[in-house]
Amino acid sequence: MSFGDPNNPYGQQPQQGANPYGQQPGGQPGYGYPQGQQAPQQGYGYPQQQQYGGAPMGPQTMPGTVSAARVMLWVIAGLQVIGVVLMLIAAASVSAAKNDAQLKDDVQFQQLADYSSGALYAIAAFAVAWLVFAIVLAVKFGKGANGLRVTTMVFAIVTAVLGIYPFVVVGLIHTVLAVLIAVFVGKDSGAQWFKRPRY
Repeated sequence: MSFGDPNNPYGQQPQQGANPYGQQPGGQPGYGYPQGQQAPQQGYGYPQQQQYGGAPMGPQTMPGTVSAARVMLWVIAGLQVIGVVLMLIAAASVSAAKNDAQLKDDVQFQQLADYSSGALYAIAAFAVAWLVFAIVLAVKFGKGANGLRVTTMVFAIVTAVLGIYPFVVVGLIHTVLAVLIAVFVGKDSGAQWFKRPRY
């Protein structure tokens, strides 16, 4: 009995003993696999940690270092709130002292008071903007892409520099936190988190 061309998928296939490539359960031939071995089965739906283009999909949960950087952004925002309150109190105190009867005739103090209160209000406004920026970055850590990572690193570097000068004494904590944020976000785990594919 002849079975025709063995490579013809539409022709009649030989029995199990006559098929050199083996046969899958259910009568489907296992093309290209030696007898006794089964072709790998693929499931339906999204694969878990499937490789795409040779690169891993990335972490599905936020790495610990990235989460720590996010917490540090919230700490910086909290410190900014405290700084804003102190700056506003200092500016109000300088303005009140400017109206003091004993100091009203002192021209040098009046000039210094005008400059000091204006500078303190400007610093307070800058601190408010910086704290809003820190909050926005912290909120977007869960869904942000690589652009957010780069922005966070720039924010951290500028914060570290401002912590060194001009706010040396009060900025030391900011400097330490900012350096840690830049390091944690800049690490490989941070890059994998912010560059992960989103579906």
